Amino acid sequence: MMRGMKKINLTLAAIICCAAATAQKVEMFSTTETAPWQQVKNVKWSDKVPSQPERAVTLTPVEAQTIDGIGGTFNEIGWDMLCYLEPERRQAILNDLFGKDGAKFSYCRMPIGASDYGMNFYSLNDVIDDFDMVNFSIDRDRHILLRYIKEAKKINPDLKMWASPWSPPGWMKINNSYASGYDWSGTDHNGLQPERHIELPCTGFKMQEGYLKAYALYLAKFCKAYEAEGVHIENINIQNEPCSNHIFPSCPWRPEDMAYFVGRFLGPKFEQEGIDTEIIFGTINRDNPAFTRTALDDPEAARYFKGAGFQWDGKGAIPYISREYPHLKMMHTEAECGNGSNDWAAAEHTWWQISHYLRNGARVFTYWNMVLDDTGTSPWGWKQNSLISVNPRTLEVDYHPEYYLMKHLSRYVEPGARRIVTEGGDDDLLVFVNPDGGQVVVTVNRQDTPKEIVLRKGDRYLTVTLQPKSFNTLNI
Repeated sequence: MMRGMKKINLTLAAIICCAAATAQKVEMFSTTETAPWQQVKNVKWSDKVPSQPERAVTLTPVEAQTIDGIGGTFNEIGWDMLCYLEPERRQAILNDLFGKDGAKFSYCRMPIGASDYGMNFYSLNDVIDDFDMVNFSIDRDRHILLRYIKEAKKINPDLKMWASPWSPPGWMKINNSYASGYDWSGTDHNGLQPERHIELPCTGFKMQEGYLKAYALYLAKFCKAYEAEGVHIENINIQNEPCSNHIFPSCPWRPEDMAYFVGRFLGPKFEQEGIDTEIIFGTINRDNPAFTRTALDDPEAARYFKGAGFQWDGKGAIPYISREYPHLKMMHTEAECGNGSNDWAAAEHTWWQISHYLRNGARVFTYWNMVLDDTGTSPWGWKQNSLISVNPRTLEVDYHPEYYLMKHLSRYVEPGARRIVTEGGDDDLLVFVNPDGGQVVVTVNRQDTPKEIVLRKGDRYLTVTLQPKSFNTLNI
């Protein structure tokens, strides 16, 4: 009996020692401009108190918002560029974006109809005054956007999608055009006459009952059509950048009018049709929080709004709205585009956005174009960044610093993770706890010199030196 008990005790001791050794292990990856995604070895927790323990960043048990997911945006031009490549190379890029050994994107955006990186103007029903949506069709998407999305979902079947229109069908707008702004550059990218330029802050939508009903039906049929293709739309941000009248597909809305549309037409239509797609007040590109409050406080619309989405100048509003409406989901909806530089400075700016939005309650962070050609130029003449570039002439593929930055965030931060409040540290360090209890630290050194950080968890410390100008992830 004693001999058996001794054997059991030795086994328990071995398990405890093994668990302690496992707890000490830290997986760390670092990226610099010349050496992306390098594993850093021999990073360990220690019971030894460092020389300056007051400098330690304490990982508290206090949890903030849940992270629904991280991702980018599916656009037509991205799929067009991927189709230049042989299937094996195209698959490798998709694996790097959605695979478990890649960026593992989990929550992505798509346009409803044309965007500024669509191949041209279009909607899902271009038949004028088809109020009953007899001619509604996603046939074009089946050949382009849906193929792109379905290839991604083959790699990550749990990939979630959200959507937003850049413009309603042109016949639903007061200027009968997809564009809202005249091209004052003289290049004439959109064919809009100056007489049909929409003046802000006017609403560009025809606020008449027939058009409002038709647009609610249009968005309902979109959700159902994609559901039938195996792509559930988690939420709709009801208008991309409603505070702007762009030369590309766009539609300005006053917040009172968006709330009127949601409260009296879109929300009731989704209820009637049994559509569980959430309605988000976004994507807001206005820094004044009063713009957002106007819609969220509308008593009819408030029944249907499940959150608010922000991009560009909206970064000035989210700190206020997230505090004032804690029952609503906050979303970051589009990373700023970098004007085609695709350089380290642009990646550091995207990191600032990640830190700012997640610290202010965003549950989603959405990069803009995942794939573009090597120039990054839209049909409307604007050069923008992408995570990956394909040169359609030479078929050369380039991964830019922002790809690795996004991978540092999305590879280890799982959907359902909670952001952790820390004591000490700075805005260049974020901590998350995954659903399985594992913790992830994402930290950036924007200095030109090495930077030492010290993490503290209970009576244990982890000290690591970050390389100059580096992105880093620690799976602890």
